[in-house]
Amino acid sequence: MANDRDPLVVGRIIGDVLNSFQRKISLRVTYGNKVVTNGCELKPSQVVNHPRVEIGGEELRTFYTLVMVDPDAPSPSDPNLREYLHWMVTDIPATTGANFGHDIVPYESPRPTIGIHRFVFALFQQAGRQTVYAPTCRQNFNTKDFAELYNLGSPVAAVYFNCQRETRSGGRPMPPSN
Repeated sequence: MANDRDPLVVGRIIGDVLNSFQRKISLRVTYGNKVVTNGCELKPSQVVNHPRVEIGGEELRTFYTLVMVDPDAPSPSDPNLREYLHWMVTDIPATTGANFGHDIVPYESPRPTIGIHRFVFALFQQAGRQTVYAPTCRQNFNTKDFAELYNLGSPVAAVYFNCQRETRSGGRPMPPSN
């Protein structure tokens, strides 16, 4: 899958968060009526509530883990909390959605304060049910290490969006002119 025109390569998701992989199933993430496509821009006000996540696959007895991370926390120029874990759902049966899995790290809505942040959804196939456990903290999560620890292998699907702080309307009042 990874080539120089792949949006996951262009957006540096491959490298910063994931190793190169072959997409094996469909992953559809939607916030309200907005479908997440690689590199699209979403506002913090659009991502307050967890998204609807639909996954493909063929066999209900196959289970998946979904992770959502911010590799740019707290700022893209100094990502010293990389990767910040925003959400983790395990034991999602194929052909269903995240709401059928176990929410082991509750959704925390993105609230970037500085710069443009990338928010990555990565989907991994599990070896079986109840084989993946929540990490001890959200900051400095490492998706590659996590996948290795639980023998998840390469991701089977991934998608990301960009998000930045919303500007306030009106701005600073102008000083009165004399």
